[in-house]
Amino acid sequence: MQSPIQSSMQPSITKPLVSLAGPRATRRDFLYVATAAVSAFGAAACLVPLIDQMNPDAGTLAAGAPIDIDLGKVEPGQQVVFRWRERPVFVTHRTPEMLRALQDPQLVSQLADPQSDELQQPPYARNWHRSVKPDYGLVIGICTHLGCIPMFYSQPNAGSPAQNWLGGYFCPCHGSKYDLAGRVFSGVPAPYNLPVPPHRYVSDTLVRVGENPEGVSFDFGSIRQI
Repeated sequence: MQSPIQSSMQPSITKPLVSLAGPRATRRDFLYVATAAVSAFGAAACLVPLIDQMNPDAGTLAAGAPIDIDLGKVEPGQQVVFRWRERPVFVTHRTPEMLRALQDPQLVSQLADPQSDELQQPPYARNWHRSVKPDYGLVIGICTHLGCIPMFYSQPNAGSPAQNWLGGYFCPCHGSKYDLAGRVFSGVPAPYNLPVPPHRYVSDTLVRVGENPEGVSFDFGSIRQI
């Protein structure tokens, strides 16, 4: 539980801005997440009090300090959204079915950067699941095309939100597509995979976003985000 008084440079366990557990997000969810992300572009002076209560204090956010997230409360197949450095962080508890889908040759053959060659993630997340632990994915939820907020459609679908959908993220603004690890599809406007923030595990279920594991150096400012 978050302490009412925090040092501006100390991590704090945050609660999600919104939980997206179904096969697709509702319009209300999209607007809620968009509200949380809009400050990343200087378009809003402040967020509603409810969001402020569920996140670290203003000093922590302004300093870009790490935040702690309790993954034990994220159900399998569920996605929740947190805020770090004024950006939405999509946190997904991936099921065995989702992990198998990420390795499906039919999917991999359609990706623009399946091996994560572009520096859009720390070196310890340059793998097929783009994370420290395969079960949990963490990506910055801002499309690398024009900064829109992608929607979470976890289940394959023949016609929605796109033809022969294999599961992942869909940007409703211009049609960019990403898989469940944030890898971008070929032939869409977005040129890069979704960024992965630096993160390390403090315990089996507590992840600290904003810090690298000991002995690893990765500067989040080096990622490509249009």
